[in-house]
Amino acid sequence: MEYDVAIIGLGPAGATAARLLSPKLRVIAIDKKAAWDETAFTKPCGGLLAPDAQKALSKFNLTLPKDVLVDPQIFAVRTVDLENDLLRCYQRFYMNLDRRKFDEWLISLIPPNVEIAAGCRCADIRRIDGGFEVAYSDGAAARTVTAKRVIGADGSDSSVRRALFPDREIRRLTAIQQWFTEEHATPFYSCVFDSEITPSYCWSISKDGFFILGGAFPIEDSRARFERLKSKLAQRGFIFGEPAKTEACLVSIPRGWRDFCAGTDGAFLIGEAAGFISPSSLEGISYALDSAHAVVRAINGGGDANRAYARLSAPIRRKLMMKHVKSQFMYRPFLRKLVMKSGLDSVEVEEQVTSDAF
Repeated sequence: MEYDVAIIGLGPAGATAARLLSPKLRVIAIDKKAAWDETAFTKPCGGLLAPDAQKALSKFNLTLPKDVLVDPQIFAVRTVDLENDLLRCYQRFYMNLDRRKFDEWLISLIPPNVEIAAGCRCADIRRIDGGFEVAYSDGAAARTVTAKRVIGADGSDSSVRRALFPDREIRRLTAIQQWFTEEHATPFYSCVFDSEITPSYCWSISKDGFFILGGAFPIEDSRARFERLKSKLAQRGFIFGEPAKTEACLVSIPRGWRDFCAGTDGAFLIGEAAGFISPSSLEGISYALDSAHAVVRAINGGGDANRAYARLSAPIRRKLMMKHVKSQFMYRPFLRKLVMKSGLDSVEVEEQVTSDAF
């Protein structure tokens, strides 16, 4: 069957594009999640909605349903520098949410004219005269459709990017996250740095009776590094029991302009598939929403959609390059030490609040 647009992936980027594309277009969205239950979402995302993502949602005049939010809502992040033996608290305005329910909510907003192929994995994408041939499978049967345009919204390990832009490699790490029963006396968020363990950073989050620990690590020995992180933090008062579940995926780390790939000739990449993720915080929801909005404006506007999307997404790329500059102060021990020692923008927290975990 022929479609005007085929969307691969229904995370925040794909779901937003599917919701906003013109109803005059025949659209199919292919997503590997079969059902929205506890096992359907395994992405190691801490589930904190950053201010930039809140702003992106406000542009669509969307309000979060209350069942997406979880307890507790915390307004300070503990930054832990294991190399320099430093601790600072910084005020942050994150919203603590259930990431699975957040994605489920975004999918629920997709209009009924969009055909959703759930529980299906994209097996192959290739260019043909007049568009693309997309092969996918639900595990039992293989199907093939054609589309004039294809939107890759399938994350760091994008099948669309691999198939259509194999020369546009991007540095990737393995993100690992484990959930534990919360045993700390006071819930908290933390941001942990240690270049011996990761060239990026690690995080912990209290969420609805659970304590989450995650981080991004070099692919080749990611699990060993994660276990070393746990050991170091346990010595600092972090409490870990038996993990209730473990999640892992690849995460992109853009370092230069070439790491971004918006697509060409009827193929479009949005969200992390395009390399649109913060190299400093690994925050990707805001860029997923903004790039989906940009690609929809380009396609709905007619004309040369790829050229329009390149122009509309240029501010995203510029913003991410500024984040790359910021990351140098976060990930280089000496620069990070100078920033944390200065106490700039930090907040003082009462001793009884921090005593249980440091």
